[in-house]
Amino acid sequence: MTPETTAPERVQTAPLLVAAAGEKPSHTPIWFMRQAGRSLPEYRKLREGVTMLDACFNPEMVCEVTLQPVRRHNVDAAILFSDIVVPLVAAGIGVDIVPGTGPVVASPVRTSADVAALPDVTAESLRPVARAIGLLRNELGATPLIGFAGAPFTLASYLIEGGPSRHHERTKALMHSDKQTWHALLDKLAGITREFLRMQVTAGVQAVQLFDSWAGALSERDYRELVLPHSTAVLGALADSGVPRIHFGVGTAELLPAMREAGADVVGVDWRLPLDEAARRLSAHGEPAPVLQGNLDPALLLADFSVVEAEVRRIHEEGKAAAGHIFNLGHGVLPETDPDVLTRVVELVHSLEP
Repeated sequence: MTPETTAPERVQTAPLLVAAAGEKPSHTPIWFMRQAGRSLPEYRKLREGVTMLDACFNPEMVCEVTLQPVRRHNVDAAILFSDIVVPLVAAGIGVDIVPGTGPVVASPVRTSADVAALPDVTAESLRPVARAIGLLRNELGATPLIGFAGAPFTLASYLIEGGPSRHHERTKALMHSDKQTWHALLDKLAGITREFLRMQVTAGVQAVQLFDSWAGALSERDYRELVLPHSTAVLGALADSGVPRIHFGVGTAELLPAMREAGADVVGVDWRLPLDEAARRLSAHGEPAPVLQGNLDPALLLADFSVVEAEVRRIHEEGKAAAGHIFNLGHGVLPETDPDVLTRVVELVHSLEP
């Protein structure tokens, strides 16, 4: 690399983007879901007296929180500090993030009239997020920035249930008893999500991740009929964007081929399924070998480091069955995680032959 090489050119050769393209990077890239936030004392200090949503719409705070894990851990990517309900809030939908609970919806959406009343998101309402991305691009240099959004099904679940749900009973009842209203709701949410991700790409993110956190509650049949078309509408809209699209859900081992079909360049895998088995399932019907992301169990970060090291080495080896591997957790960093352990995991992954 010559001194004249520009930052955008250096970003394109970053290990995360090389691995996402199915090519061999200089080292296995690693980042952590929820790396920016609650496990870091500097984050907790910065957030004192500031609500989550206020923080998400404060460009300077978003920039600082996003940068904190990059500085501390030397991860191979930053992920925008935000929340999956941010575009809903920006659209004017009554959602709050209650500490200890999660997103809570003021007026749940359960009828066709409720769906028809949902507003659209505007570029102006998303301007603070776009400004934060601009600030980050000036700070990150050659480190890629990942943007993200919640998938239509997961957003719909929050809106229908009124908040987090263990069984998604109201969601499943609506999706089967009133399919017209269901598809209208997901079509609306797909539109909001598309605009949110397009804005992020235009503002400067170099990759995006679509979180379908609760899709694992569904059968493959229901997913394909009632969810896949809407996730495809989101990811398909970014097909010509030039940025890799990562698709991740929890408990989605049986859904991985369908989630890839939605338009994923990289398939995120939670800790329940070994990466070599995920690669086998995703290429079982003659499909090209996938690029995978994952999948250390975040709970194991609380174990003795000898346990962590053994698991990291196992996952790294299993990841070689894929066309490319981005090391990550199988879900987000737990609040009680020792940040020093995360730093040691990054150092270990970087030391292993890709």
